[in-house]
This record gives sequence, structure tokens and C-alpha cells, in this order.
Amino acid sequence: MPHQNAASGAGLSGSQSVDRALGLLSLIGREPAEGLPLGEIVTGSGLNKPTTRRLLLALMRAGLVEQEPQTRRYCLGEEAFVLGVLAARRHGLLEMAMDSLRRLSGETQDTSFLTVRRETYAICLHREEGTYPVRTHALQTGDQHPLGVGAGSLALLAALPDGDVDRIIAANEAVLLTRYPGFAPDAIRADIVATRERGFSLNPGRLVASSWGMGRAFRYPDGRVAGALSIAAIDSRMTPHRQAELAALLAREGARMEALLAPMFLSKRGDRPMAAVAPRPIETGRAK
Repeated sequence: MPHQNAASGAGLSGSQSVDRALGLLSLIGREPAEGLPLGEIVTGSGLNKPTTRRLLLALMRAGLVEQEPQTRRYCLGEEAFVLGVLAARRHGLLEMAMDSLRRLSGETQDTSFLTVRRETYAICLHREEGTYPVRTHALQTGDQHPLGVGAGSLALLAALPDGDVDRIIAANEAVLLTRYPGFAPDAIRADIVATRERGFSLNPGRLVASSWGMGRAFRYPDGRVAGALSIAAIDSRMTPHRQAELAALLAREGARMEALLAPMFLSKRGDRPMAAVAPRPIETGRAK
């Protein structure tokens, strides 16, 4: 009996800690852009400082929370973003993107895609079929490739800062060299330069022969890369003239996505939506 009581008490204590940690995560998630200082988290949670610190450290170990080195504010971590990505098939980003995907496939008759980043990989959240009788099957919903492999994936990578590009290519180098012929690190770096200069990514049938793709990234209002829209078609439908037409459509729908995402970020003053930040120009310098 004493052991049962002790186990019951431990379970209750563990459950209480989980509830408190999730409460902190929710509190921090309400300020996704700027984060919160420790004092505001303590006040908002009603917990004492030692308990708050202990729970924050646990959340940081799990990657759900991170602390900005300069401001010392606590923000949502990368793993929180990953969980959000995995939930996006039912909530949020995919729902917002469906109209854009339908327009792209309706106007071009080709297949369009929504792709998002997951750590050093890109994952296809949705494939919207076009009506053109000859279709490409290079990418299916749920497929994952290293960032830089494929049009949407390359658009995502090219939109990231050079430091992130270096880290991601280094992390994926082994799998690129062994499983993705034609996508060696140097080739991807050259693709990034071309993507930044053109304003859209182009995959000229290097993943699957005769299957070409074009992509463009779009951002959250705080500048972070949110995802990429892309179009795939057989090579005969990707002439230079048509590439210019498709690039204009991708730019239009990317701007619409950024306008839809703008209200997600609320300012502290009166909970008014932040003014949408104009998309940052894509850097044209070679990734180091």
C-alpha cells in the first residue's frame, strides 16, 4: 500500500508538471514574433521563478522553446514549428493555401504543390492535380526530400539565410551524395544562386527525367519562411516563355498567401494585426 500511494502521488505530481509546462508553452506561443522575458512568464503563469525556470529548461531540452541569445526572451522552438507543420494538413497553412493551389492548377492545367520545411528536409503537404492529360508523378503528398531537391524544396532553401543554407547542406551531404545523383552540394549551391537571381526555382528534370518544376517561397510577416508553392509539368510544357508566365502566377499566389498570413501575428497594443511586412528581396550573393 505505501508503494501504491507513492506511485499515485508521483503520477499526480508528473501530471501537474505536464499541465504547467504546457501552460507555459501556450503563454509563450501567444507572442510568436518577439518572445517573452522570464519576468512576464512568471507573472503570466502564476508560478514562482524556480519552478518556471525548471519547466522552461525541460521545454528547451525538447526543442519546444528556445531562448534568444541577445534579448534573453523565450520563444517557440523549432520542434514546436515541426508539430505545427504536421498538424497543417488539418489546420492553418494548408487550408489557407487550397484556393491558391486550385487557381494554379486551374489556370495552368498542371499539377501544383504546397511544400514546407521540416528541419533539413522538405515535405509535400498537398498535391493538386491539373487537367492536362499527361501528368508528372515525381512528387506525392507526404513525400520528403532533402532541402534543395525539387522545385518547392529548392525555393525554400534559397529563401533561407546563408548560414542556415551552409548548415543544412552540410547535414544532408551524405544522403545527397549517396541517394540523389545530380544534387551534390556544389550543384545545389549553384541552384540557389540561380534561384535568387531569377526569383523562382527551377528543377529541369533532375529528380525524375522529363518532369520539370518551378517554385516560389512565401514568408510569415516576421520574415521567416512559411512554405513554397510549386508547379510541375512535362518538359515540353516548360519552355522559357511559359516559365515566365508560370513565374508570374507563382508570385501572385505567393503574395496572396503572405496577405492571408499577416493577421496571424498580433501586436501587443490592442491585439491589432501587425502590418504585413513586404517580402524581403531574395539575396543575390552566392551562399558561402
